[in-house]
Amino acid sequence: MQAEKFSISVAANPARGISRPRAYCWLVFIVIYALMLSDYMSRQALNAVFPQLKAEWALSDAQLGLLSGIVGLAVGLLAVPAALMADRWGRVKSVVIMALFWSLSTLACGLAEHYNQLLLARLFVGIGEAGYGSVGLAIILSVFPSSMRATLTGAFTSAGMFGSVLGLASSGVIANHFGWRAALIAMAALGFLLILFFAFTITETRLAQHRPLQLVESPVEGKRVEKIRLRSLLKTLFGAPTLVFTYVGSGLQLFTAYTIIAWMPSYLNRYYDLPADKSALAAAVLLIASGLGMGLCGVFTDWVGRKSDKNKTLPAIFYCLGSCLLLMISMRLPPGTGQFAVIIAGVFFAAGTYGSAGAIVTDLVHVSLHGTAIATLALAGNLLGAAPGPYLTGLLADRIGLLGALQWVPLVSIGSALAFAFARSHYLHDLRRHESSSCHQSR
Repeated sequence: MQAEKFSISVAANPARGISRPRAYCWLVFIVIYALMLSDYMSRQALNAVFPQLKAEWALSDAQLGLLSGIVGLAVGLLAVPAALMADRWGRVKSVVIMALFWSLSTLACGLAEHYNQLLLARLFVGIGEAGYGSVGLAIILSVFPSSMRATLTGAFTSAGMFGSVLGLASSGVIANHFGWRAALIAMAALGFLLILFFAFTITETRLAQHRPLQLVESPVEGKRVEKIRLRSLLKTLFGAPTLVFTYVGSGLQLFTAYTIIAWMPSYLNRYYDLPADKSALAAAVLLIASGLGMGLCGVFTDWVGRKSDKNKTLPAIFYCLGSCLLLMISMRLPPGTGQFAVIIAGVFFAAGTYGSAGAIVTDLVHVSLHGTAIATLALAGNLLGAAPGPYLTGLLADRIGLLGALQWVPLVSIGSALAFAFARSHYLHDLRRHESSSCHQSR
């Protein structure tokens, strides 16, 4: 890259050649993971108290839905800009600002006096949370070896699933005993405590001192974006075919995962005759299975990737095809324990591609833009998966019934497998070109 090259400042590392203590790296992971749990607990807390809100303020279902949807809208629109600003201005400082913003906004939700105030506060919750997942993961990846990227991406992203379960469960319990306002205030208090702990334990200087040896010795590592033109940014994020195919493959696979999870409470209610509370509990089991799948499939991806760089792209293809087969079989089994067990297995693999996708993307993008690249991957997941999946399935269900619609949804994973197969065919070439470009920039 020439005039459009990144203008960067180097964070010097005086600890070159010294072995990095693993304990601090895992502390970084734990603290940032805990904040990710807080992120999703704050996001989901209000959903647990919908019945109380509806009764107290006489709200319609549309108004309740908007309170939930506006957070996702803000996150989807602002994730990439927020991550880019963090990559430019400093990730640690940005995380503190983001977490403080969503915690204060959650507190404002608990203090809201009428619907419009609550809606505005929820918008601010989404603004605060927009870039955190991408920026937090970029910080984690900066202190661990590149051979662990799929493991860390899958494990960290699973916090979204576990945080959703914890947020719904804990908020429901607190609201039943102390009211819905107390539930939201408790989520905000948790966020404040974690922010304090983060601020005292994680700094840019300490992160620089604990980078893996192979990253410290790389002259392009530890740099931060200060200026970058739009054309150069787009070339970095979309210039390699592997990146584009990975975005598409990951997004299509999340279409399947999010759709099954979103519609499972309704499916269990209609075909198993389960009441709303039990069907929601069963859906929580799927969230947990999905979170475990993200983490464990990421571990497996890194394990096979140690033998060959190209192997890193192979597991994602099998995760797509495996989830497709399992979910299609499950939706043709009679309702019962056996069917639900196969659904759990299908969901486990359905979300397992995210670790592979995160590793591929960060392998092919300059380290100073890891946060932005991960945010772009998340944006693809929202645009191709989380947003259209449940809606299009609902439209199809209106025509052929929910069971019929869910029998067709897994076929989307075949498209995802093809996209990852195309990514695999270009990966080695794009990786070598990226490595060559990085070496050229360092001279």
